[in-house]
Amino acid sequence: MQAFEYKVVPAPAKGTKAKGVKTPEARFANSIEILLNEMAAEGWEFQRAELLPSEERSGMMGSATNWRNVMVFRRALAADKPAEKAASTRKEPAAPSVEFRHSEPETPRLTAAAGDPEAPPEAEQVPGPGAAKMQADDGVEELSPVSGMTAALKARAGLKDGNDK
Repeated sequence: MQAFEYKVVPAPAKGTKAKGVKTPEARFANSIEILLNEMAAEGWEFQRAELLPSEERSGMMGSATNWRNVMVFRRALAADKPAEKAASTRKEPAAPSVEFRHSEPETPRLTAAAGDPEAPPEAEQVPGPGAAKMQADDGVEELSPVSGMTAALKARAGLKDGNDK
C-alpha cells in the first residue's frame, strides 16, 4: 500500500495579471493555473478544491464561522528500502559512493514550470510531475451513485409527483 502526504493551501482570492489575459475570469484562472504548476513542479498532485468552515473569534467574546476555499494536494512518500534502513542503524557514517567522489559539477539547465508568466524567455518549459493527471482530473470525487431526484428537490423545482407538467 502506497502512503501519501498531503498539503492544503488557500485557494487564490484574486486574479493575477499577465500578458494577453484581459478579463477577470481569465486572470482568476491564470492565478489558479500558476499555483497548480508551482505545486506540480514540487511533486504535488492536485486532488480537489474544498469550501470548509473556519471558527474564528469575533469581538471580545464572540465567534463567527467563516468559509474558506482551500486546495488539496498530495504526493507519494518515498518507500523505505532495506539498504537505507540498514545504513541508518549503523553507528559510523556511510562513505560516499564512487560516483559522488569523482563526479564533476555540471551547470544546471535553466527550467521553468510550464505557463509561468515570470519565467525568463530562454528557460525551458517543463511540466511538473503529475501534470497529465491533473489535466485529466476534473476535481470531482465520485462517492456514490445518485438514482434520482429526491422529493425535496422535486418540490423545489416545482414538479408534482415526478411529472414534468
